[in-house]
Amino acid sequence: MSNSQRISLQEDLTIYHVLDQKQRLLDTLAQADEVELDLSQVAEMDTAGLQLLILLKREAQKAGKKAVIIAHSQAVRSVIDFCNLAAYLGDPLVIPAQESN
Repeated sequence: MSNSQRISLQEDLTIYHVLDQKQRLLDTLAQADEVELDLSQVAEMDTAGLQLLILLKREAQKAGKKAVIIAHSQAVRSVIDFCNLAAYLGDPLVIPAQESN
């Protein structure tokens, strides 16, 4: 039986916040078989935030676990698209209905 934990990040994924977020995400990964990230409320993301997501994916893979992004804000999608990392991160980029109109 696998256990899954969902984390909703409210703070920006920028150089100013990633150190705090890093420990929280890695601690959660240590306690769960799967971590689901809800990034729908992230207003800003830079390459430090992107590096954190890549780190989490890599650490999950090394431990035989999963880290899945289940919701993306526009800022998160923009950085992932700009860096052409959607395939690497492996999570479907879900576009909320209000943005697709």
